[in-house]
Amino acid sequence: MLKLIFSISIFIFFSLSKNALSSDLKKFECTWDNKKNSPCVEIITNLPNTSKYTKSALNRIVINKKQIEDTGAIDLVQLLQTVPDINITQSGPTGQQASMFMRGSGSNHTVVMINGIAINDQSTTQGLHDFGVDFIQTIQQIEIYPGSSATQFGTNAIGGAVNIILAGDYKDSFSVTTDENQNYELYLNQNIIKDNSSINLKLGSVRNESISVRGNIDDEKDEVKNYTTNINFEKYLNPETRIFNTLYLRQTVAEYDNSTTNQTGYEGDNRMATNQFGLNKTTEDYDINYTFFYNIYDREYDERGTIDNYKSEVFGLKYNFSKDLKNNISYGIGSEYKYDWGYFDNNGSYTASTKGNVDNLAFYSNVGFNFFKDINISLFARNDDHKHSGRNSTYKLDLNKTFNNFLFGYSRMTGLRNPTLYELFGTDNFGYSGNRNLKAEKSITDEIYTEFSINKNLDFSTRIFRSSIFNNIEYVSNKYVNDTDDISLNQSGVNNELKFRKKNYNLTLFSSFLSSKKENGSDQLRRPEKTYGINFTKKIKTSLYGELDLNLNYNHYGKHFDTHSTSFSTVEIDSTDLLNISIAKNINNNSKFFFTISNLFDESYQRPHGYNQEKRNIKFGLRY
Repeated sequence: MLKLIFSISIFIFFSLSKNALSSDLKKFECTWDNKKNSPCVEIITNLPNTSKYTKSALNRIVINKKQIEDTGAIDLVQLLQTVPDINITQSGPTGQQASMFMRGSGSNHTVVMINGIAINDQSTTQGLHDFGVDFIQTIQQIEIYPGSSATQFGTNAIGGAVNIILAGDYKDSFSVTTDENQNYELYLNQNIIKDNSSINLKLGSVRNESISVRGNIDDEKDEVKNYTTNINFEKYLNPETRIFNTLYLRQTVAEYDNSTTNQTGYEGDNRMATNQFGLNKTTEDYDINYTFFYNIYDREYDERGTIDNYKSEVFGLKYNFSKDLKNNISYGIGSEYKYDWGYFDNNGSYTASTKGNVDNLAFYSNVGFNFFKDINISLFARNDDHKHSGRNSTYKLDLNKTFNNFLFGYSRMTGLRNPTLYELFGTDNFGYSGNRNLKAEKSITDEIYTEFSINKNLDFSTRIFRSSIFNNIEYVSNKYVNDTDDISLNQSGVNNELKFRKKNYNLTLFSSFLSSKKENGSDQLRRPEKTYGINFTKKIKTSLYGELDLNLNYNHYGKHFDTHSTSFSTVEIDSTDLLNISIAKNINNNSKFFFTISNLFDESYQRPHGYNQEKRNIKFGLRY
């Protein structure tokens, strides 16, 4: 509580500073572009299975490029920790394995995408995405979709979805950041534009070495190195039609600890590539999009000479069509085919392996009705035909109505998660063998949401949800089976957000109250019941340093239960309060100096238990 009071005091101090930005500014500005007084740029993405009057049914949080830069975050974990509905645990400092629990669902119930194409690694046992290896230098925008999103994004989206936008940034730039530990972050963005085509090249590199993953934080320091390349190509065949290609390459090499006594000689090399090629045609009335995609993962873990290999490949084709009709009706149809292949070989004292393939063919559609300009009805449907779990249908119904400055809505939606390759084909030295008769996990979610514009500067929104997950895949007697006891996993919660905007600052207060239960009614691990926080940006003018851009983020991560790292008993973990500060100054029209302080309180904590998190860190850099 003292840290919360201290954080609020900092916000009040900067808010009431009499050296505030000069009064000639007419609005809150952001200088993301080269031109002064330019707006914050948000990329309008081509979302699958949506049309003009059904987009209002999506619960969508957007973090644009300027907001990413303002946070001073180095990777996806640091960035997503500022978002309500999301709880993240990471097995150590930057670069270590990280899992997300969105709305209290499992870590394998969030689908992760690049430009709307799923990239979950099929060589993992649970089909989850490791957020700890993704760094943000080349990312243009992040979209978060809390709540079941199966009708838009398919399998795994029971808890929600995260969409990474890789798009061209047409401002050539270079930035370098370092800190007291001689860590660094490098970023280069370069464009070639000719006639009706463009090539955008982004290169990112990160080195971070701060503390030891396990044991005492002052033991040997565990290092992570990341190299990222993103190449975007576009060519307009005519004003309405373009072809595009996105190539993304990422390698993250991280040292890790086996235990508090075995801390050296362990390293993971995580490599990933994706390529997307397609054609898009947009007119006043309709939109058509074809995308061919190919993803590959190649992971290797060296445990003192014992090598574990994990590989997976995915290729497919996606088609989307949407059209607006004259009588306030819109509709969309689409299809997606995916072929997944995966392999891994785990050696040492515990041996496990898997090798197999699956494919999935999906058809989907949506229709939206707009009545009297203030009532929207949206209907979504999707059918997935999986090689092993068979045909599964999902749907979503959404109704929302606007009353002057007040919006009220209701959604009912279903979701599914198909079994992973390991659950279907895997084996280990304890007698486990895969079960090819597994069926998909399923969910039903009801949600009520409101948005209220109190005045032109103040908005309040709240969402109340309840979700049940059934047909759960469980490990019983050396085999994965579907649960048949008719007892569901239940999650429910309330999320609130208050946004306040003035001429020279933005303030967002958010809170989340969550109940996530096991079948026996006890709390699920690593899901705090209460989280809340503050995001604050302000332009301040000082007599000594001139005009500065200030960004503050405070996050309270509540008490929760976890598994003890050595005794494996269930223990209660205390709450943490993290405050991050970023200050930037424009040197001229082309250059900006910035510095950030993460974990200002120098909080010492473990999440999960037994894995150290980074202490206070001060970084500074230059962006040109």
